Amino acid sequence: MSRKTSPFFAYIGRLRWIRRWGLMRNAIEEDVATHSWEVSVLAHALASIRRTCFGGEINPDTVAAVALYHDAAEVITGDMPTPVKYYSSVMRNAFADVEDKAQKELLDLLPETLRATFDGYIREEEWEPQTRELVKAADRLAALLKCEAELRAGNTEFEQAASQIRERLESDGLPEVQYFLEVFAPDYGTSLDYLLDRSQD
Repeated sequence: MSRKTSPFFAYIGRLRWIRRWGLMRNAIEEDVATHSWEVSVLAHALASIRRTCFGGEINPDTVAAVALYHDAAEVITGDMPTPVKYYSSVMRNAFADVEDKAQKELLDLLPETLRATFDGYIREEEWEPQTRELVKAADRLAALLKCEAELRAGNTEFEQAASQIRERLESDGLPEVQYFLEVFAPDYGTSLDYLLDRSQD
């Protein structure tokens, strides 16, 4: 029996063509697909740290799946830089409305039997509070790692963004974020030779 085709995942695959940080000069280009993968990895790590090190009751696999789709609607809207998105309440509300419509449009591309499943990944209002907290934290953590990579490449364009994001992460006070920053983040700035040497320890 033949089934009606759906362009949903063809759209998702095009996230690789959506550039991030569009208003800033980038030494290292980043696209939404790469960003989504990194946020998913970081969110899985934060959830695993919360469950293993701090006794949290959370499923890291679910958090990772939500993070993987957290920017899916940007295949329709494009990436809106955070300073522009939150410039004023008018901009914030307007973008929220556009984002909501884009998410629904994307979900409508799915076969009806799958819409409820993916609704829980794509629309933020469907996320569990703990999941939302960790996906948002992973998103900020990914942004901080990006800013620090740009600074190491000599691009001072990202100085203020790095400072603001680090302050926000510190003010959020999540212990799993602090754990990641202490244990894993330092090696992001090292060379491959150093990492290979470390693997022999």
